[in-house]
Amino acid sequence: MANHFTKASFTFAVTDAEAEIFRHVGEAAEIVGDSRLAPDQRAAAYADLGAGFAACFPPIDSDPFGGFLAILSDPDYPRLGFSVQVDPSDGTGRCKVWLHGDQFDVETAAQLIQKVAKSALPAGFEYCLDCDRLRPGEFGGGYVVIREDRFEFASSAQLLERALSREHREGADGYVLTTRDAEEGLLFWNNDTGFGELSTATVFSEAEAGRFDVPIAHDQPEWLAMPAPIS
Repeated sequence: MANHFTKASFTFAVTDAEAEIFRHVGEAAEIVGDSRLAPDQRAAAYADLGAGFAACFPPIDSDPFGGFLAILSDPDYPRLGFSVQVDPSDGTGRCKVWLHGDQFDVETAAQLIQKVAKSALPAGFEYCLDCDRLRPGEFGGGYVVIREDRFEFASSAQLLERALSREHREGADGYVLTTRDAEEGLLFWNNDTGFGELSTATVFSEAEAGRFDVPIAHDQPEWLAMPAPIS
């Protein structure tokens, strides 16, 4: 038998108004976990958390805490999955928030930051996978990048597999579709806007490139393998 852990500990800066919402997050988790509260008590407790909390986590259906429960991994057995500590304001209108835990709920933390810490976005954090026995394959980690409209999750196992695959095949980091314009030079395909700059290009996997219906262009488009990222 072995115990497994998902650990994380990181800080980020938010506005004083956002910090006030973070100060109520632990209290909200305790409220939704208290099955003894009557509906009117639950509604009163929600109102006491303030307008800022309500704006981030609006009611869903008849439950005032519906929006907050929606970010938890298991709304039927609500728990936050980490500790939240908020420092006093530094006098500039900013506060430091510290999230940490040894059974860290990565997805809940990412959603919480996205909803509350608007001023800090884009943001991100790392986490580690740990075990109290030295079993092969039980250690690793990953990261999350949090943007206003989406998340990017990656694990160390994925990054290692990709790094090793670069030794054996071209296109391990994907492909971009290119065409050459007489005035603009080399252009790169974006699924939403057409051909443009490399920074906006859509990156395809090998399978996606094989299925893609290549658009007609003055210069016949060609696939170009992406280089390995700068280490």
